[in-house]
Amino acid sequence: MHEHPNTHRKLRWRSVAAALAAAVAASVFLAVPSAQANTPSDPPSGGQMPAPTPGFPLPTKHTQQAFDPAAAFTSKWTRADAKQIMAQSSTSVTPGQNSMSPNVTMPEIPQDFPAMNDDVWVWDTWSLTDENANQISYKGWDVIFSLVADRHAGYGFDQRHWNARIGYFFRKTNADPAKDKWNYGGHLFLDNTSVGNTEWSGSTRLMQGNHVNVFYTATTFYDVAERNAGGGGIAPDAVIAKALGNIHADKNGVSFDGFEHTKLLEPDGVMYQNKAQNPGFAFRDPYTFADPAHPGKTFMVFEGNTGGQRGDYKCTDQDLGYQPGDANAESANTVNATTGAWFQTANVGLAVADNKDLTKWHFLPPVLSANCVNDQTERPQIFIQNEGGKNKYYLFTISHQFTYADGMRGPDGVYGFVGDGVRSDYQPMNNSGLTLASPTDLNMPANAPEGPDPRQNGRQFQAYSHYVQPGGLVQSFIDNVNGVRGGSLSPTVKINFRNGVSAVDRTFGQNGLGPFGYLPTNLNVGGAGLYK
Repeated sequence: MHEHPNTHRKLRWRSVAAALAAAVAASVFLAVPSAQANTPSDPPSGGQMPAPTPGFPLPTKHTQQAFDPAAAFTSKWTRADAKQIMAQSSTSVTPGQNSMSPNVTMPEIPQDFPAMNDDVWVWDTWSLTDENANQISYKGWDVIFSLVADRHAGYGFDQRHWNARIGYFFRKTNADPAKDKWNYGGHLFLDNTSVGNTEWSGSTRLMQGNHVNVFYTATTFYDVAERNAGGGGIAPDAVIAKALGNIHADKNGVSFDGFEHTKLLEPDGVMYQNKAQNPGFAFRDPYTFADPAHPGKTFMVFEGNTGGQRGDYKCTDQDLGYQPGDANAESANTVNATTGAWFQTANVGLAVADNKDLTKWHFLPPVLSANCVNDQTERPQIFIQNEGGKNKYYLFTISHQFTYADGMRGPDGVYGFVGDGVRSDYQPMNNSGLTLASPTDLNMPANAPEGPDPRQNGRQFQAYSHYVQPGGLVQSFIDNVNGVRGGSLSPTVKINFRNGVSAVDRTFGQNGLGPFGYLPTNLNVGGAGLYK
């Protein structure tokens, strides 16, 4: 990345990097199974859950209790939980400013941000990792993967979704993140070889030797030309797939070859909604991981929707989640009769691998549902952090303000939940779930990045598709900064979290903004420093 001309973060960043390296080294000495947890974040100052706000319902009581991964228990992100977003938002700000707590608000990105690459737009991004979410330096090179689309093909930025391919970037592990650009390696897969005609987000794991498994969403659009011209409307297909290939590195950089693609999962229509039930169904974003509590098993979380015909679902008292006698509670009858909230049926799905080759999987019940709250729980991750000698499981996901149900309001950003296992009675972080978002005035109606309300905060859509890394670092891409469209990686920010409470670390980088596109590695593989 090019260093922004108005920032000077190199010296401060080096001290932050040194502190992060020390944290990584300290994690080596954690007792098994805690040693398999991610590099922990720093604790937030204060560290207390927000107090109840008069005039708003109390959040649902969640125990964080763990269940067997195969159990028929799905935690609920309830309307009572999500109501805390507005309970914790100020009603007295000047219209169009930021109404949210600084603890959950991402610092403002400069409007004159640098382009990551002049030839492709870049958005959803993830690192080369292992099964424990360590970020891998391979033979002295850091490697990341991004959805990319051609900046010069004639279609617009908002048409990138049905032209998406997975691209990859690399740079030396000892590069200065404040000024050394990522090298673009091109498309990861050869043309016309992936399972769909469009490649959407996933995750990439280094396997034994120089093998890599790329888990991705294989999406097939049947009307790309019409969509690029501003029309279209044929619903796409979507399946979860993987590609096993090889990574190579030498003094000149990184390359990949030999990919063999396998279709893994398609929605069953029972636990996970399919296209026949809803043309706008969500089934994407596979993220695989090992769980130290279940050695030898590989799990996958992904975005889904509750199975069933769209519009047939009815909100339940459990979806609403209000405490008995709460004077500010809604009734299920009222919600079902007046709001249309039953159309929002997001969930976070779970699957488990049936073989060591990771080519056969079967579904387990969702670990989280957001029925009658939100319709999208994108790019879920499981982040396992040791807290006081015990592993705590953080489920992070991202969502949009325009996908909330009627009667709900929340920003584009990261939402987090904490429990004692992969399947838990997850407690929403900060009581609401909101963990990190762009500056937004939540007192104004929801809108979308392709046509934002000019009266709203100009940075409400500055960043999206956040990816939480070891140590609490969070990467995202730039979408719309005060009317300037993005397609580049955002400055990395840092969140500190412990016991389900989080806060943005504004001592990190320059007033809370680290280098653009900073995805540091914490584990060297294949000959560390060989090509530095």
